[in-house]
Amino acid sequence: MTSSAVKATIKSIQTLKVDPVVHPSLVVQGSSGTHDHSNFLIVKVILSSGIEGIGEVSGTLGWSGEDSGTAEHAIRTVLMPILIGQPISPVENLLSKVEIALAASPFTKAGVATALWDAYARSLDITMADALGGAIRTEVPIKFSLSGDKARIKHVYEAAIKMGFGAFKLKIGKDPVDDGDRFAYARQLVGKDTFLGTDANTGYRRSEARHAVSLMREHNPAFLEQPVAAGDLQGMHELKELGIPVVADESVFTLDNLVAVLRAEAADVISIYVGKSGGPSRAVEMGRIADAFGLDSVIGSNGECGVGAAAQLQVACAMPGLSMRFPSDIIGEYYYTAGIIETPLNSDGRVVHLPDAPGLGVVLKPELNAKFK
Repeated sequence: MTSSAVKATIKSIQTLKVDPVVHPSLVVQGSSGTHDHSNFLIVKVILSSGIEGIGEVSGTLGWSGEDSGTAEHAIRTVLMPILIGQPISPVENLLSKVEIALAASPFTKAGVATALWDAYARSLDITMADALGGAIRTEVPIKFSLSGDKARIKHVYEAAIKMGFGAFKLKIGKDPVDDGDRFAYARQLVGKDTFLGTDANTGYRRSEARHAVSLMREHNPAFLEQPVAAGDLQGMHELKELGIPVVADESVFTLDNLVAVLRAEAADVISIYVGKSGGPSRAVEMGRIADAFGLDSVIGSNGECGVGAAAQLQVACAMPGLSMRFPSDIIGEYYYTAGIIETPLNSDGRVVHLPDAPGLGVVLKPELNAKFK
C-alpha cells in the first residue's frame, strides 16, 4: 500500500444527473413495467492527492424507489458532511459511517461506495477487483433480455444477435398461457441448444407459476427467475422442487434477505446487484456467503450505464461462486443510444473482459466530466 493511499483524504464529492435513453430496439417490457430511459446519477469522489473515483446510482423509482433526484439529495445533505475530510483508507470505515447515517437507499449507497472503491484502487494502481480481494477471473459470460409480444421478441432478438449475444432470458410473469406460448416461440427462434431462461419479476401467484412451468417445461427453460412475490420464500421453495433452477432476485437485497433465502432453501442461484447490495464490497460478501452454502450467483442488472456496468464486472471478477453456467446481466452501454464512458467495456456479446487498468478501468467522456458540480 502506498503512503499516498493511506494519507489521502476526501477533498470533495460531486454529482451529475444523466438520463440516457434506451435504444428503441432494446426496450425491456416486464411484469413490473417498461424501462425506456434511466434517471441515474454519477458520483465523483476527489481526493486530496488529486486522484478521482467515479460511481453510478442506477436506481429507478418503480423498482428500487430511488433515482437521480432522491440520490443527489441524500448525498448532498447526509453523506457529504460525514465523508469530506475523512481518509480514503480503510474504505470499509467510510461505508460503516454511510450505513449509520442513511437508512435503506441501497442504490444511492452503492454509487457512493463504488466511487470510494474506485478512488482507493486508483490510489494503489490496482483494479477494483484486486482491491476487493483479488480477481478470481478476467472474463464473465453474459446474456440479453427479450420481452414483449412475438413481433417484439423477434425484433429484439435480431438486434441482439447483430451485437453478438448468444444467451437470453425472456420476461414473463403476466398471463401463464400467453407466457407459455411466447416462450415456445422464443425457443423456436433462438434454437433448441441456445441458453434461454425466464424472468417473472415477482409477477405470478404460486398457482400461476406452476401453470406457466407446465406449459414451458417441454421447451427447456434454463431457469425460472423470481417467479413469485419477493417474500414468498415457501412458494419459491415449492417451485424449486419442480426441477427447473430457481433464481432469487427481488427476494435478495440485504444480507438478512440472503440468510432467509438460504434457510428456506428457496433458490438454486442468487442474483446479486451492486445496487441492491449497497456497493461492491457488500456484493462480493453476499456472493461469498452464497458460495459457502453451495449456491451459485449471477450479477443482475437494473439497466446500468457504462460506469455501473464496470462496477458489475469488477465485482463479478472478484466474487467467489459466480456461475459460469448461468450468464450474468452485464449489458451496460449496449442498452443505450449514447454511452457515458470514453471506451466501452471489451465484450463480444458472449463474454465481457476485465479491463487492464486501475480502479473501474473506465473514464467518463470529457464532455460529461466537465459538467460536474
